[in-house]
Amino acid sequence: MTGPTIALKQYLTKIGLDDDAEFLREGGQLISQMLMEVDVEQQVGAGKYERTPERNNYRNGYRKRTWETRVGEVELAIPKLWKGSYFPSLLEPRRPAEKALLAVVQEAYLKGVSTRRVDALVKTLGLIGMKTL
Repeated sequence: MTGPTIALKQYLTKIGLDDDAEFLREGGQLISQMLMEVDVEQQVGAGKYERTPERNNYRNGYRKRTWETRVGEVELAIPKLWKGSYFPSLLEPRRPAEKALLAVVQEAYLKGVSTRRVDALVKTLGLIGMKTL
């Protein structure tokens, strides 16, 4: 019974995934990508490189998005479509706190507060800077 477990541990160590958190992060990324691909195939009406009469849209590359999880940041490639847009249901568009912070920064900009002061305020709140907003 311990044979497969030891073999899996050796395999994970060999490919560099001996850390449990890293293994979970990689697994989460793989499963998320697969779910998005299936979801887009259903929305488009055809698989990748597949030509069918049921097709109603086309793929148009990918865009990168960082997804923060409990085991760390996961880099996702979200499919883009020619007509309309696709946003995976497993991600939130923006959290309410981020929306509120963005509204404050926009309001400060409209009222003429210097961008340096706003950037300093954003940094004191623990963010990298206004570029992340």
